[in-house]
Amino acid sequence: MSELIEAREDALVTLTMNRPDVMNALNDGLIDALIEAFERLSGDGEVGAILLTGAGKAFCAGGDIKDMAGKGDRTFEQRVEQIRHKQRAALAMHRCSKPIVAAVNGAAMGAGLSIALMADFRIVGKSSKLATSFGAVGFSGDFGINWTLTRLVGPAKARELMMLNPRLTADDADQLGLVTRLVGDDQLMSEASGFARSLAAGPRLAWSYIKRNLNAAESAPLAELLDTEAQHLARCGMTEDHVEARAAFVEKRAARFTGR
Repeated sequence: MSELIEAREDALVTLTMNRPDVMNALNDGLIDALIEAFERLSGDGEVGAILLTGAGKAFCAGGDIKDMAGKGDRTFEQRVEQIRHKQRAALAMHRCSKPIVAAVNGAAMGAGLSIALMADFRIVGKSSKLATSFGAVGFSGDFGINWTLTRLVGPAKARELMMLNPRLTADDADQLGLVTRLVGDDQLMSEASGFARSLAAGPRLAWSYIKRNLNAAESAPLAELLDTEAQHLARCGMTEDHVEARAAFVEKRAARFTGR
C-alpha cells in the first residue's frame, strides 16, 4: 500500500497521505514520499497546482511516536542529521513553484499542523481540530512551524500557541488567520478541489514568480526585492500566458492559460 497516493486530473495533482489507521502520522516512508513528490512536481511544467490532504478521518496527527521509539539509541549528531533530512519536506513545500492547497480534514496536530501551515492555502472542514502539540510530548517543534506561526499570527500569539498548546477549533483557527476558507465537512473535498483547480487553470508561470517574490520578501531588503520584482515581471511579460491574458482582456473573454 502506497503511503502517499498521487492522482492527476488535467493540471491539478492531488496528494493523499495514506496511513489512515494511524491518522496519517508521519513515518520515514511518508516523509520521503512527500519530499520526492514536491521536489519532482515543482519542476513539472504540466502541473498547475497541488492539493494535499489525508485519507480517512484526519489530515495528519503529527509524527509517528512508535516509529520514533523504534529507532533506538542515537547520538546528538545522528538525531540532528535525521531531523534535517525530514525537514526537507518543509523546504520542498516552501520552494515549490506550484500553489499548494491543504484540504484539512479532521485533526492537524504537531508536525501535521506544521505541514498544513507550510501550504499556500488552507481549506478547513468545520469539525477540524488543530494544535501544535509539541510541548505535550517534550518537543520544541519542527517542519518550520516556529517560522510559519510567527509570520502568520505574530510572535506573541506564536508563543502562546507553542507553549500553552491550546486545541483550536476550526473557528478558532479561522479567527487567528490560519484558514483560507472554512467549509462544511461534507463539502471539504469538493470546495478544496474546486479552489485548487481554479489555481491550476491560471497562469502557472506567474504563480511561480509570485511565490519567489513572496519568499524573497520574507528576508530581502526593499532595494533587493524591487530588483527581483523587476526581473520576474519582465520575464512574465515575455510569456505566451501574458499575451493571451492581454488579448482576453481586450476581447472581454476568459483567458486560456497554457503555462508557456
